[in-house]
Amino acid sequence: MMGDAKKILRGTIGLLLVMTVLLGGIYPMIVMGIAQLMFPHKANGSLVEWGGKVVGSELIGQRFDNEWYFWSRPSATTPPYNAAASGGSNLSPSNPKMIQAVKEHISKLQRVDTHNTAHIPMDLVTASASGLDPHISLESASYQLSRVAKARSMKQEDVKKLIEAATIRGFAFGMLGQDYVNVLELNMSLDELAKKTPH
Repeated sequence: MMGDAKKILRGTIGLLLVMTVLLGGIYPMIVMGIAQLMFPHKANGSLVEWGGKVVGSELIGQRFDNEWYFWSRPSATTPPYNAAASGGSNLSPSNPKMIQAVKEHISKLQRVDTHNTAHIPMDLVTASASGLDPHISLESASYQLSRVAKARSMKQEDVKKLIEAATIRGFAFGMLGQDYVNVLELNMSLDELAKKTPH
């Protein structure tokens, strides 16, 4: 009986060691190697470079407060868009804290764009489930168009073209889901155009 127990124990420990090496070492290295070869941009965090410097990631939102930039969705993390603290607020729509936060976001949007009487899209005043969403809806980008154009002394038609160029269509060739815009990339295209435009 004692010999059988030792034999089973040795087999169990041996299997544990083999599986640890295979699944904890070799397999992850193979997957990482394939990812680096076939999808290096995505495997390295979908980093965005501008002017030779990494300015962010396509996957994580950033805070924009200036009137001449398109604003991202609010973030539920502290500090905002903190990937290490990803997660929603978990507050219900009827929660007083949620209602107050939405009112504050609405007030801020109206304060910087006093002449805009359009309906404020929901994603401009509420955070996403992760709190890190780098995208806004096409409706949210359109809502901010006049403010950004005015702040940059640009024609609305020119800003609209940048929005259209940055628009990512929904799934299944746009038939499923809604169209959306990556805020960082849109703002970068605005700055790039400003560099090329003579003053």
